[in-house]
Amino acid sequence: MSNIIPPALVRKLGNLEGFDTEAFETVHEQEGGVTSIRINPAKPQTPVAPSVDPVPWCDTGLYLPERPIFTLDPRFHAGCYYVQEASSMFLAHALTELALDKQPLVALDLCAAPGGKSTLLTTYLHPDSLLIANELIKSRVMILADNLVRWGHPNTVVTNNDPSAFARIPGYVDLLLVDAPCSGSGMFRKDHTAINEWSEGMVQLCSERQRRILADSLPALKEGGILLYSTCSYSIEENEEIADWLCETQGMESIAIPIDETWGIEQTRSEQHRCACFRFYPHRLRGEGFFMAAFRKMAKSSSFDRPKPKTERAIAIPKLENWVAHPEKFFTFAVGEDIHIFPKGRETDLLILQKMLYLRNAGTHVGRVAKGELLPAHDLALSLARHPDIPSVSLDRTQALEYLRKGNLPLPANMEGLTGWAIATYEGASLGWMKLLPNRINNYYPKEWRIVAL
Repeated sequence: MSNIIPPALVRKLGNLEGFDTEAFETVHEQEGGVTSIRINPAKPQTPVAPSVDPVPWCDTGLYLPERPIFTLDPRFHAGCYYVQEASSMFLAHALTELALDKQPLVALDLCAAPGGKSTLLTTYLHPDSLLIANELIKSRVMILADNLVRWGHPNTVVTNNDPSAFARIPGYVDLLLVDAPCSGSGMFRKDHTAINEWSEGMVQLCSERQRRILADSLPALKEGGILLYSTCSYSIEENEEIADWLCETQGMESIAIPIDETWGIEQTRSEQHRCACFRFYPHRLRGEGFFMAAFRKMAKSSSFDRPKPKTERAIAIPKLENWVAHPEKFFTFAVGEDIHIFPKGRETDLLILQKMLYLRNAGTHVGRVAKGELLPAHDLALSLARHPDIPSVSLDRTQALEYLRKGNLPLPANMEGLTGWAIATYEGASLGWMKLLPNRINNYYPKEWRIVAL
């Protein structure tokens, strides 16, 4: 077993009270793991099969009896669900227990790619909240933006900044989620390469980096605001010791979160400040290794001069009411030739973020105007803000996969005589745009999103 799980890690874990070394090693000898998804309740859903079990700490989480080929499921591309590790869905329970869903707030997901926790936040936070989903690594921020487009909520901003950049907006966010880069020991069952990369030196390096990330970003959290800190590591140096450091040096106070003891989650306390912490072990529950702790900021926060909204140039968008449901709930702004919508009442927030940070995306990209007409963007096709009365073409699974490959589709008999923009749908869920012409269909699925034949 020593050539699978690093002996140094097993030895340290074995010193923890109540830790079952034999069960921990045995579960890591087993191949496979657990497959789980989290549904998007804002998009069409199919009935849940009897063989599908719920994730106990997340009411939108489901365990699947086997792992399908998600690429060949059109509902996956439509944003009807997100493939997410079950343990990390504990965020949903934390949000509801801390009543963070009861009123609008500004939330920052600091290390957000690929987007699992960001999409969860948009589902569980108050619908009038604002989510800033940030990713430092440029190659990963595109994946984050795409996954949020699929999820469909227009109240999100995707940023590409170093954590230190958020010190420019002190006391601005109500909720800070830091799912910190870590040594990855909690993912050993799913990612065998992580075993070879793990070392005690890496644990120490990650612990130092986690402190730097937190110290750089915590100024953005307002006094009384909530920090949710998580890792996919088993190491105390990256978990409970960070919790103590937060209370000792960063003016944070631990918050307890009640849980159901039957879930199998290990409740621990940090050594110095007795911070309430939660550990997830794969031999105790259906999920991978995970850690989370919640804190309230007690230290005073600085403030900054918030810019006043300025009058933007008028943007002529023909018949916006035919493209966007309830257009009175949004304001429009331009990024070059591209037109975006953003929730009304958040104009100042957008101005602050545009001035202080580098933005990759904001709101819903509606499209661009050409010759007085709107050329709709793919983002609008997947957005919850899209007008429900836009014509649609229902596709079966074979047709939907051909559409997602950006292939050619025959003109449906029931669409003869109808021309113009339409939504390609599968089981009621939008996949993207098509344009109906008298004798053919033009497929407008983005070429960079197309799936290749498997």
